[in-house]
Amino acid sequence: MSSEASTPVSTGPIERRTIDMVPEDERHGSPSSQFTLWFGANMQITAVVDGALAVVFGAEAMAAIVGLLIGNILGGIVMALHSAQGPRLGLPQMISSRVQFGVKGAALPLLLVILMYLGFAATGTVLSGQAINLMFGFSAPAAGIAIFGALTALVAVVGYRLIHTVGRISTVVGILGFGYLAWQLFHQYDVASAFGQKPFTWASFLTAMALSAGWQMTFAPYVADYSRYLPSKTSTAATFWTTFGGSVISAQLAMTFGALVAALGANFIKNQVGFLGELAGPLAVVIYLVIVTGKLTVNCLNAYGGVMTMLTTVSAFNDRKQFSPATRLAYILGFVLVTVLVALLASSNFLSTFKNFVLLLLTVFVPWSAVNLVDYYLISKEKVDIPALYDSRGRYGAYNGVALFSYILGIVVQIPFINQAMYEGPLAKAMGGADISWIVSLVVTALVYYPLAARTMDVPRQMIYPAAEPAAGAPDTLPGYDGSLAHTSHAG
Repeated sequence: MSSEASTPVSTGPIERRTIDMVPEDERHGSPSSQFTLWFGANMQITAVVDGALAVVFGAEAMAAIVGLLIGNILGGIVMALHSAQGPRLGLPQMISSRVQFGVKGAALPLLLVILMYLGFAATGTVLSGQAINLMFGFSAPAAGIAIFGALTALVAVVGYRLIHTVGRISTVVGILGFGYLAWQLFHQYDVASAFGQKPFTWASFLTAMALSAGWQMTFAPYVADYSRYLPSKTSTAATFWTTFGGSVISAQLAMTFGALVAALGANFIKNQVGFLGELAGPLAVVIYLVIVTGKLTVNCLNAYGGVMTMLTTVSAFNDRKQFSPATRLAYILGFVLVTVLVALLASSNFLSTFKNFVLLLLTVFVPWSAVNLVDYYLISKEKVDIPALYDSRGRYGAYNGVALFSYILGIVVQIPFINQAMYEGPLAKAMGGADISWIVSLVVTALVYYPLAARTMDVPRQMIYPAAEPAAGAPDTLPGYDGSLAHTSHAG
């Protein structure tokens, strides 16, 4: 074991765990923390934009709201099923992908995930930078961007506990801020006139579903990062429902607000931050603070989860099981620096193009989710050999051909059904622009992967935990471990 693998874990404010399993004696918190974290992460300006796009892409306001609701529910189910893995495994989300893809094979989706969250973090930094500049009257765009980057780095470096604290603050701030904005919208506009402006079409309805389902599923690759410290006996149902409720309720509220704003013809899409400030009137500065708080929550998730993903990728090829605090710090600062540089160098046209590219990359999440969930709940049935996740010569090997084939097939089958700014598939055109690519991918990937994996996966008879490594003078085992490699947890 490397020197970094045996780094002691501090009980201080700064998190020391990275990609290793969280032992039982370090577990803490309750499922309610998942509700506030994901409520705060979704009650923010980019979710409002996502809802507005449903109307911009042709949906009637009520159809857009209903379509967004269905998509949020379906995507939220997928996302929350990943979250429920956290207490059971005590691992970052993408480490568990090694069960399906192999220790090194998991690097394929990991690299695409890193690129995705760099893009989301950069665009979020631009919006927050604008809000900070308006709050303090800065004329240089770089000022707000740099300040927000520094805030993101600070929270991500402190880690898990502070991220959850920011989520709780963001929940309260978001409810109050967007509640006030909704009140202003109803007093300044004839909201009833937003409905019935366009005829119903299935294409625009399915597009609205895709927007919200895709929104929810982008959280899937790192959602368990924020539930892995919960005690292993935490109810699986409690973790699922608190995550699902927090994410779906807040996202739907924000997206409904966006759909109404777009349907009323307000100048929101071209100047999101400025419009919300104008709508707020005398409380504009307060609303800018609401924007920054909401974006800080989700940007910290991007930075923290992005770094976990990078460390997971690197560790597959250097056999690390843990990284030092200094290494973790360097990766976080590097990630945030890149997002700040992209935000500083980006013109408005570049950002539009980059967002479209990022949306196209959503296609990589759907088949990954299908493979991971089918294996965890139907094949492995929550039984994982955790030490083997860090050894390419172990149970899961370096590469798993069945998972990689199913994953690539799940991407390819989406191509004819995609309808995005960068590309429109022939079947999407034939259906009037409807994008059902994510539904096709979920179904096809699951149906292909399940029978093949059921015949080939080497599933342990029970959960296998790492052997305890007691300090001098400590008991022979850590709480929650029996001292052997085979130990069955009672989560859920």
